[in-house]
Amino acid sequence: MPHAKDLPTLARFRRIVIKVGSALLVDRARGRTRHGWLAALAEDIAELHGRGADVLVVSSGAIALGRTVLGLPAGALKLEESQAAAAVGQIALARTWAEALGHHGITAGQILVTLADTEERQRYLNARATIGRLLEMRAIPVINENDTVATSEIRYGDNDRLAARVATMAGADLLVLFSDIDGLYTAPPAKDPSAEHIPLVPRITAKIEAMAGGAASELSRGGMTTKIEAGKIAVSGGAHMLIADGRPKNPLQAVVQGARCTWFTTSSTPATARKTWIGGTLEPRGVIHVDAGAADALATGKSLLPVGVTRVEGEFLRGDAVVIRDAGGTELGRGLVAYDAAEARLVLGKPSKAIEAALGHPGQAEMIHRDDMALNLR
Repeated sequence: MPHAKDLPTLARFRRIVIKVGSALLVDRARGRTRHGWLAALAEDIAELHGRGADVLVVSSGAIALGRTVLGLPAGALKLEESQAAAAVGQIALARTWAEALGHHGITAGQILVTLADTEERQRYLNARATIGRLLEMRAIPVINENDTVATSEIRYGDNDRLAARVATMAGADLLVLFSDIDGLYTAPPAKDPSAEHIPLVPRITAKIEAMAGGAASELSRGGMTTKIEAGKIAVSGGAHMLIADGRPKNPLQAVVQGARCTWFTTSSTPATARKTWIGGTLEPRGVIHVDAGAADALATGKSLLPVGVTRVEGEFLRGDAVVIRDAGGTELGRGLVAYDAAEARLVLGKPSKAIEAALGHPGQAEMIHRDDMALNLR
């Protein structure tokens, strides 16, 4: 059994994704937001935000709120009823979060995504850029699955895995999943009184996966199984994950004060995991040739600018992986290119101030940003 000193602390993390489920946010009996609980959570979030951490919220609740407004009966809804409830509930959910965070002087921004937004490269890049810009402006993105358009074939179906995808997309180093249980047990504790709590999971094994069990509540879609699946996504992306009991007021503060929870840890970081993915997983779609000056700049950790590019091979789209080669043809590494092939050919060799004239519109300063690059050791 690990000691408390062996467990991570919230203070060490710089970018945190917090997932809040419907069963926590919405009073099941009345179908209304639990405003007192949310206000307390907003206090916790404001404390993180105030110390300089980036915070993102993945929030369920739109359908649960919308079905009350529309007077829909309890129980399973038809697809079109769920979509209608989401359309109404998303307005209420966004307003609720905006007011709770606004009380602390924090701006909230709503982002609605579908499975395709985290799977299709172009849409992934657009969503990632929006999230990044909001965080730069110290706003808190409040993210939910776009249930008004998602169907059973093109949806996540639970916000645990969506939150894990958001964490990897945003380069977060911690994912917090609030639940109605204080972590992972050796067996479902409601069914097995002898089940033991597990405070630390250094690696998700088949044995750990087998421990997950228990159905979701009426208002939520996720159970412990989806949380383990989320953990696999998060840790492979370089993020730690925390499962904690979200029911008490100020649940983050409760964790700080030693409340029981389960940590899933990783030896990687978002940056190294991303570079591993770029360098070893993605199939390159083209080749970017660079001059000696650019090769030297890359070796010192700089981004690749168009002025240092001498030739472009292949047909690729913005966000595709490409090989970077020096003047002698040696592969320097791989990266995610910021231009389509046609536009890359228009700006190659040009200084930054000439990019807009070449394209007819403003373009990226970098051909490949250093954060989107995995270089070979020289």
